[in-house]
Amino acid sequence: MSEMQLSRAGIAVACWLAFTAAGVAAQDAKAAPELTLTEAIRIALMSNRPVSIAKLDISKSRWQLAATKTKRLPEINTYFFGSANLTTPSFTFKKGVLGSTDGTPNGPPLPAKDINISLSQGFTGYATATIAQPLSQLYKIGLLVHEQELDLQLANEKYRAKRQSTSADVKQAYYAVLQTESALEAEQALVMQYQETDRLLLQYLQQESVLKSSSLDATAKLAQAQYQVTQFADTLETQKEQLNTIMGRDLDTPFRTQQVPTISEEEADLKVARQTAVARRPEVKEAEIDMQRAEYDRRFAKAAYIPDVGLVFHYLSPINTQLLPQNIATIGAELKWEPFDWGKRRDDIRQKADVVAQSKLQLSEVQAQVLLDVDKSFRKLSESRLLLQVAIAARDAANEKLRETMDQFKKSVVLLRDLLEQQVAVANANHGYEESLLAFWSAKANFEKALGEE
Repeated sequence: MSEMQLSRAGIAVACWLAFTAAGVAAQDAKAAPELTLTEAIRIALMSNRPVSIAKLDISKSRWQLAATKTKRLPEINTYFFGSANLTTPSFTFKKGVLGSTDGTPNGPPLPAKDINISLSQGFTGYATATIAQPLSQLYKIGLLVHEQELDLQLANEKYRAKRQSTSADVKQAYYAVLQTESALEAEQALVMQYQETDRLLLQYLQQESVLKSSSLDATAKLAQAQYQVTQFADTLETQKEQLNTIMGRDLDTPFRTQQVPTISEEEADLKVARQTAVARRPEVKEAEIDMQRAEYDRRFAKAAYIPDVGLVFHYLSPINTQLLPQNIATIGAELKWEPFDWGKRRDDIRQKADVVAQSKLQLSEVQAQVLLDVDKSFRKLSESRLLLQVAIAARDAANEKLRETMDQFKKSVVLLRDLLEQQVAVANANHGYEESLLAFWSAKANFEKALGEE
């Protein structure tokens, strides 16, 4: 066997092994359960870890709101202090300090002599209880409750934004898998064409109707095409792992995709798209909530001028003491106020007013950016739709040209060089089609995201 035949045999064996491995992987993929795009989005929204984290933020905000509402209710505090005396506190009643026993100036003194009475013996202490019902503070607490409600709304919007971004990520990953699968199939078809060409060249070589260099050139192109098959197969596995990660599943979970239409219906006009985006985009809602929170912060700063007035009940009970009353209960009004703050409250109000102005400008900026995003994605989608139509036409023309060239080559009407060039042209046309298809569906996903859709 000649050196050239050995080389061709080695290349053929390597190509066969690689092609067989890719074919086995393709068969395994076909045996896997089908995963539609709708199902992939549903699984991701249910199992994606960042989405679950955002959902827990809603629960945290809800509990925080419930905790803030309890500040409207009476505040109950208890305190107990127990001790053993290091010294012996006592009261001394001097002779006659309480007057006389008969009430006359010269009567027998009361007490008749000095009396020393210890305040306590051994363990002592006291217990207190306080119940305070806020009154004027209810206005401030109401502002805090409203602000916590806005925080809950903000958490909901962030959760919705995370769902939208996750849906967009699933679409992009799903379309990438589809694109690679289509590219892999096209490359496998090209390999089969190269194999047929190589088979014909072997026959012509035996008949000495072609040069050895032509045969080797065809074999090299076959090997290159088979390498592309292996590369596409590896890329496909990586993309499937990435999609499984977004869906919150095990990396090795098998699935096969469902083909989607090559092109979708035309979208609504730009004016409708703008209105939809402003109404749906979480960024706009978040900016509106931030503006409302800034207004509540300003009102809360102004409420600092209101004195804190509350209704308070106090109870005190000394333990193991003499002379002192055992139960002391009082009820009354409590007022706390700082009359002089050296302009702190005034400056705080001004600062909060600036924050309100900033939040209004930020809302306008967000709305403008949303409109720009919608306009850009709308135009990009229109361009990609037209480009896809061009790529489809170019692919069909190249495939038809290859079929004609192959027939002519079998009849020895055209040269091998023409056939190889046309096969390369088909590969380039298929690659251009796959790129255009991915660009279209990526633009479609970006446009849906710009509209605020999941």
